Amino acid sequence: MPVPRNRLGLLLLGAFLTLVLYLLLPAAQHEQRLVGTRPDGGKRGQPDVLFLHGQAFTSKTWEDLGTLALLAGEGYRAVAIDLPGYGDSPPVETVATAQGRVAFLDHVLQELSMRRPVLVSPSMSGRFALPFLLARWEQLAGFVPIAPVGTKDYAAEQYQQVQTPTLILYGDRDARQRVAVVPDAGHACYLDKPEDFHQALLGFLRQLK
Repeated sequence: MPVPRNRLGLLLLGAFLTLVLYLLLPAAQHEQRLVGTRPDGGKRGQPDVLFLHGQAFTSKTWEDLGTLALLAGEGYRAVAIDLPGYGDSPPVETVATAQGRVAFLDHVLQELSMRRPVLVSPSMSGRFALPFLLARWEQLAGFVPIAPVGTKDYAAEQYQQVQTPTLILYGDRDARQRVAVVPDAGHACYLDKPEDFHQALLGFLRQLK
């Protein structure tokens, strides 16, 4: 029995929508949760700022701390992401290697349309930021490591090749090696002394104009 033309059209439409959902599903499973400000971009001449996070934290940390709102008020486009396996972002096997973590940040910058942003990297996220810095330093306008993990994985000669302006922050109660310190602050110095952290960060960003 022939299928009515209108019913056939509905069947074809349903099959098409099913195919579209099937093709989009794998990409959706690997999306990273992000929070941010000024999706339309920051003021002209000011770099975007991408925030990573430490092991015990997520992208929401920067929202709760007021960092994203502060930078938005200063005209910056600031975005924080959940790294794979943290917060609302699913685990991704490819970030098990340094090369995979570089590729991950490459993808993030591309998806967010960030050209030469400032990368802020606390603690554990140094495992992502440091290999990216060494491989792609020319893609960054600035680098702000905060008590980063993984610094000893690379030789001094490798760091010397990097020409990215860098602000290195530690809390003065952090027992790790230090370069610049936030007074009376521990490992997560941005939580202990947010005003001091914000002042140092804004001062650094303003110098990049």
